[in-house]
Amino acid sequence: MEETLMAERGRAEKDLQRIDYHHVDVAQGGQAILRDVDFQAAKGEFIYLVGKVGSGKSSLLKTFYGELDVRTGNAKVLGLEMTKIKRRHVPALRKKMGIVFQDFQLLNDRNVYGNLDFVLRATGWKKRKERERRIGEVLAQVGMTEKATQMPYQLSGGEQQCVCIARAILNRPDIILADEATGNLDHESSRHTAALLHAISRSGTTVILATHDESLIAEFPGAVYRCEEGRLRECTDAYGTANASQAIESQSIEEEVEKE
Repeated sequence: MEETLMAERGRAEKDLQRIDYHHVDVAQGGQAILRDVDFQAAKGEFIYLVGKVGSGKSSLLKTFYGELDVRTGNAKVLGLEMTKIKRRHVPALRKKMGIVFQDFQLLNDRNVYGNLDFVLRATGWKKRKERERRIGEVLAQVGMTEKATQMPYQLSGGEQQCVCIARAILNRPDIILADEATGNLDHESSRHTAALLHAISRSGTTVILATHDESLIAEFPGAVYRCEEGRLRECTDAYGTANASQAIESQSIEEEVEKE
């Protein structure tokens, strides 16, 4: 009986894994970047990828959404085997993901609402009222309701990144990949962005934040993986957990973000 319960628990935990990598090599242009990668990301987990520029963080993220091929090891993303995935199936995989880039990549010829509407149209939302409703929901979630008619150049860097996060969650993704999402922001904007992503993870979305700003980890705790010298290693325990005052402050920041 106990063995059966353990087996069922193991299957349930496996089903919750949205990314499951074992002994995976990451290469680009024929050059090895990361070797023998073991990485797991579960439903609702908040994960940091840390390491120096060029250490392989972005390359690893690219394998998750099919930009880089995986040729070795066992690599599953949302149940799909990435060593065998057909190119025609990659767009469907990406529809289940939201990607937040360091350089925003907003369309400069249209306002905030237009940027979000463009994504919904491109992903099959045909009814205008449904698009309007969803855009209103995500702008409220990131505290940008009053900025809907502004152009990207009228926004601060932190505000542009909030729009990018709104764009990433439009289709209610299972996974958000944030590639140096705080890299071009000042410290307060970085904290706000991290708080927003941390709050989103609590709703069940898996969030992976690649960053060189390790000061965020104590304030917004999560699992930590480090890219270094061609290897990926988990080092969550090295950071410990946030102390009581940090945890309280972090929680209050996230609550304020959710109210905006």
